Parts: sequence; structure tokens; C-alpha cells
Amino acid sequence: MIMQSPNQPTTFTPDADSSRQLRDAFGKFATGVTVITAPSADGPVAIVANSFSSVSLDPALVLWSVDRAARRFPYFEMADHYAIHVLAAEQHDVCKLAARDAHMLHDHAHHLNADGVPLIDHCLARFECRRVAAHDAGDHVIVVGQVQRTEMRDGQPLTFFAGQFGSVD
Repeated sequence: MIMQSPNQPTTFTPDADSSRQLRDAFGKFATGVTVITAPSADGPVAIVANSFSSVSLDPALVLWSVDRAARRFPYFEMADHYAIHVLAAEQHDVCKLAARDAHMLHDHAHHLNADGVPLIDHCLARFECRRVAAHDAGDHVIVVGQVQRTEMRDGQPLTFFAGQFGSVD
């Protein structure tokens, strides 16, 4: 591997031996941070995802992806309804809780929508969705949802870049 410098980028072919480098390269794309919530037989569940994107305005569609190897995958594979919460900069604690514990909502304030989906308040945006498709994508599944209800407010986003949390000033 060639050491990276401002004038000489690191170049590699993605393979099993360069997965850390590939992860670092993906980390060069600054993203917002979301927490996805869904109902389950074990109670409300949550997972952190930065793989969120809008897809279509008409119909209103969004996507996110989940790792098949994630312990939480079975919950979200089965979820017909879920909510995507775009976190505000001051919600770093919500992100940390959701990253540590799928069942963090047992101890965190939330309420349920008409579909039984747990909703977290004070997010920059929230998209209440009905799953309309799931696509195999290597070691992940891309979940496409139709947005049924949306809520938004002003504020600064929680961001993720190069393995670090931050915000936009």
C-alpha cells in the first residue's frame, strides 16, 4: 500500500484484503445520521444507519440499507412499517444509545404511531414508512419505503465523517 499524501492518493482494488481501506474510502463521504425504529415481537427496536437517501418525490420513496450480518437484521427484515429519524446535532446521545442497544427505546422517551412504529421526538426530520421493496445487495439489503407521514424542524444535523461525529455550522 502506498501512503496517502495530499498530492498522491491511495489507490487499490477492493477485495477481501482491502476491506478496511474500502471502509475508510466510504467514510470520506460525509453523511447525516439516522436511527431507524420498528415494532417487533420483542418490543420496539432501533438501529443506526447512515445509508439513507431519498429516491422519488412521486411517489415519496426513501431507501436505507442494513447489513445481513447485523444482529438486528431479523427485526428489520420482518418490519412492514418503520420510521427513519434524521438526528439533530444535540441527539448524539440517542445515536450512541441506539448503536449500543437494539432495545434502547425501553428506556428512552418515544410514542407509537397508528402502525405501532416507535417515534422519537426532536429529530430534524422523521419519515414514517411502509416497506415496498427489499433488494439483495451483497452483504446488505436495500430497503425501499414509501413515506406515509413526515415531520421536520429547523436545526443543525448530526453528521458522520471519517469515523467521527460532528455537525454543520
